[in-house]
Amino acid sequence: MKHGKHILLGISGSVAAYKACELVRLLSKQGHQVQVVMTASAARFVGVQTLQALSGRPVLTDAALQEGDGMAHIRAVRAADLMLVAPASANTIAKIANGLADNLLTEMAAARSCPLVLAPAMNVEMWNNPANRRNIARLQEFGVQLMGPDEGEQACGETGEGRMLEAAEIAEWLPDLWSAKPLAGKNVLITAGACYEAIDPVRGLTNRSSGRMGVALARACRAAGARVSLVHAGMQVPVPAGLAHVEAVENAQQMYDAVFRRLHGQDVFISVAAVTDYKPAQTAEHKLKKDAGAVPPTIELAENPDILQAVAKRPNSQVFCVGFAAESENLLENARAKREKKGVPLMVANLVSDALGKDSNKIVLLDNEKEAEILESSKEQAARAIVARLATLLMQRPRHAAAAAEKDEGKNQDQADQDTPAETEEMPAQTD
Repeated sequence: MKHGKHILLGISGSVAAYKACELVRLLSKQGHQVQVVMTASAARFVGVQTLQALSGRPVLTDAALQEGDGMAHIRAVRAADLMLVAPASANTIAKIANGLADNLLTEMAAARSCPLVLAPAMNVEMWNNPANRRNIARLQEFGVQLMGPDEGEQACGETGEGRMLEAAEIAEWLPDLWSAKPLAGKNVLITAGACYEAIDPVRGLTNRSSGRMGVALARACRAAGARVSLVHAGMQVPVPAGLAHVEAVENAQQMYDAVFRRLHGQDVFISVAAVTDYKPAQTAEHKLKKDAGAVPPTIELAENPDILQAVAKRPNSQVFCVGFAAESENLLENARAKREKKGVPLMVANLVSDALGKDSNKIVLLDNEKEAEILESSKEQAARAIVARLATLLMQRPRHAAAAAEKDEGKNQDQADQDTPAETEEMPAQTD
């Protein structure tokens, strides 16, 4: 990160306070200056000295404020670019939502002029409590952003929503807050991962796609302000936090069905998943056995649905489609042909040797206006380049639509002129 931020990290009383130690370490590693403020309850879960050593700064607490400079907390909150409360307990959320300031953390939240982000951490029933949901809704009306919570096993032994996000997820998501938002207000649907087509209960047809490019694009679209939905098959990387909807599938037909269930209201569809073109025409109910001397079984293949083409060629569709062409040879020739066949405005082309299963990628962007090569880079950098081009094309879309409408209107007028008889010398002359 070129320019680190001043982050005021509030820690409230929750068993998830231990995650704040790793969060301080990660944020500091990213180049941020982290000032920790803790409630008395939080100090019972994690040591002040530990956080002071990790942040390199004295930790602000009610007790320290009483013993030292009484205005240190005001200077700290004025210097902050962002205030992050992680974990944010139900009690602290309620206080901030209702303007209470009865400890140092809530005083600083009330006195801040910087953005506020909360990472909730509480029992599933506390999270779903109507009073808590009312407090959350009020905070969101005030412009406070939530990171999480996640679903999973909780310290109390119950399972459900309310678990604080992991420190790595928060640290990865946080830079979105100060990134440009060229896709703000857009709904983006992405497919990712390797589809699997079962031959029998233990074997199947698949490919080496890791899902990294799809995840990188989900993150890049999220950072650009889009509301991102992800439909994924098999992946070797975790799904990023902060997505509007996530659905896991196994095969191409399931992915097709999931895409069309989510397609309504989407502005952009990005087809990154490595969908198997063919599947076994019949799936064996039991494992196929290898018998000595027997003829190997013949597997008849059937064609899978073409998800991208089906979305792109829907009648009167307003969804902007982005496709991927992973080729083993003749990259540009094959990618151009695929873009024309599928009818998509933007095609991302790459050689499988440059990308499949790797952390890096080397791509070419093909659209109606130009073909742009993106030299080998991380998949995160490639994703940002794709999103930048996508945002530009979406901005140009109204102009292109207007030009198309004007062209259609001209065609209609020309047709009307042809259908109207012209005045000629053969027409009868008017008389008195």
